[in-house]
Amino acid sequence: MVDVAKKETMNDITFRSNTVLSDIHLHTPSKRHLMVRLNTVGQPVFLSQFQLLLKKNNLESEKKKGKDLSTENIGQQIKGGKELCDNGSNDLDFLSKNGREVSNFKGIETLLDDDGDLEVIRRPRSKPDPEMEALSRDKVYPIILTKGEDIFEDAKQESTCNNIIKIEHTMATPLEDVGKQVWRGAFLLADYILFKRDMFRYCTVLELGGGTGITSIVMAMIAKTVYCTDVGEDLLAMCEQNVILNKHLIEPAGGEVKVKELDWLKDGFCTDPEARYSWSEAEIADLHDHTTVILAADVFYDDDLTDALFKILYKITHNLKNSCSIYLSIEKRLNFTLRHMDITCEAYNHFRNTLNDLENLEDGKMKYTAEPIKLAFSQFLIYERIEQLELWKIIAEPLTLPL
Repeated sequence: MVDVAKKETMNDITFRSNTVLSDIHLHTPSKRHLMVRLNTVGQPVFLSQFQLLLKKNNLESEKKKGKDLSTENIGQQIKGGKELCDNGSNDLDFLSKNGREVSNFKGIETLLDDDGDLEVIRRPRSKPDPEMEALSRDKVYPIILTKGEDIFEDAKQESTCNNIIKIEHTMATPLEDVGKQVWRGAFLLADYILFKRDMFRYCTVLELGGGTGITSIVMAMIAKTVYCTDVGEDLLAMCEQNVILNKHLIEPAGGEVKVKELDWLKDGFCTDPEARYSWSEAEIADLHDHTTVILAADVFYDDDLTDALFKILYKITHNLKNSCSIYLSIEKRLNFTLRHMDITCEAYNHFRNTLNDLENLEDGKMKYTAEPIKLAFSQFLIYERIEQLELWKIIAEPLTLPL
């Protein structure tokens, strides 16, 4: 049983100068911080459930509709509002009292209360769009776990959870542990995967910097094999636990997620048989022989890591037997720097410069072509798709060697 002092400590999180907090969980009430379990490095672990907006069996039909929450529905609202303005409508046209409508200012004094204030009764709102209602969901509330506690027992009673993704994660971490949080870039990439599910069906996929594994889990609902990679045994153990938590989504689709260590700052794969997340020779061969898709979600926040990522992309794509499509999500984060005495986005600028260098690379072996993907595709997870989010596609093609 957790003592009272410990509970109070966890419900009053202290943010230090080096603390980083994902926007995914900024608006979650502390009253849902029920229990505590610390991971191997002493951080509280949360379990959140994220609902897919569409039923699993209905994803195909919804994709054909191509209805984007942030474009069509909002566009209809704007159009409706414009028509209202164009018709010269005014709230005063719909003022009423005791069932009497008033179409002009005549007799408006009859609508004043005892203090002389105008009593305004607005038009009833139009009936909600059934499609919008169907796509809505409750807010996500992270819950601190106790060891062995089945926090989703109530959810199991209410639903089969076929559209629920369960993710263990931490919050308010130092920069070196941000991989243990859930980020918008992962949600954006997951949206695109679900929207373009036919394109990824039965593929072999490599994710770089997989973190909590949410993008790899979504991909495994469609693809054949997903190698979800990162570094650090504590993080990889969390990722592996998330794969186990989501077997209800992965196994019916016939997919598989293999959690592996891949350190961008080291040469080669970890093949030490004593290491928990090492690679077998057969797995390395499978990766090189069959991979056609590489993913990386929101990993461009440090220039040295960005350089290391592009170097390993270059190395891996040179060893693949097939052409490869690389999908990179990034969020432009603005910061005020003393060096520039201005608001800049240095990490994003470095990413774009490095991406440009990759495209202009002429080694006689590979050709890289990059293009941004328009974000006019459906949202399958609820989050704020801000304008600073971007999704990039890189095609890596081997050049035909002369005979």
